[in-house]
Amino acid sequence: MSADIRSLSAVPPRLGILLAASLAAQLAWQAWRVAPASQRADLPPAPPAALLRVASFDEPEAAARLAMLYLQAYDLRGDNAMPYQQLDYERLIAWLRSIVATDPRSEYALFSAARVYTENPDAAKCRAMLEFLYAEFGRDPDRRWPWLAHAALVAKHRLKDLPLALRYARAIDRQARDPRAPLWAKQMEIFILEDLDELEAARVVLGGLIASGRIRDPHELHFLQARLRTVEKRLATPRK
Repeated sequence: MSADIRSLSAVPPRLGILLAASLAAQLAWQAWRVAPASQRADLPPAPPAALLRVASFDEPEAAARLAMLYLQAYDLRGDNAMPYQQLDYERLIAWLRSIVATDPRSEYALFSAARVYTENPDAAKCRAMLEFLYAEFGRDPDRRWPWLAHAALVAKHRLKDLPLALRYARAIDRQARDPRAPLWAKQMEIFILEDLDELEAARVVLGGLIASGRIRDPHELHFLQARLRTVEKRLATPRK
């Protein structure tokens, strides 16, 4: 054997992970292109997060990315004709939960949950994915509020479930303190309360937000004050 050829054990673990990820991507792409005779096959059980971390050679970020690559390429495999909308969502959520636990700072899995896997015409599966996002939000509200905000929009506009949307919006308002959160995220609870015709509750929330001192931008403060006046005017108007 040439002295210039090193054994596999001499390859640094980080490089090995990257090579494995690259190989998995190539295999997934080739399988999608070739697409031999297909059959229906559901996801296998999710591996525990501890197993993913052990298998990663102390590279949890790479392990989480590789697991997501496998998960998203699963229904593109040549031997699987089952699109993700028909997958067992209990297993799908278990995979996502393990991936998030493996690399809690990555947003890849939560982005996929919010923007891909909620796009399901099956309302029960959509709700299950929204509840997954709600549970993961509670573990890191200041970093994960954008995904719960998207969940609230899905609940409101796609499921037409205003109480569910309100539950998510209230969680953002009470738990997230990220100063970078935009005004619309702070106002979601107010908008939904108005949609529910809960005007008195909307007035209380608006007044509390204005009085809290959390709104520093004068334009945002002016907008909220104008909104409060609108709600108070509606409250003062006799209902037919």
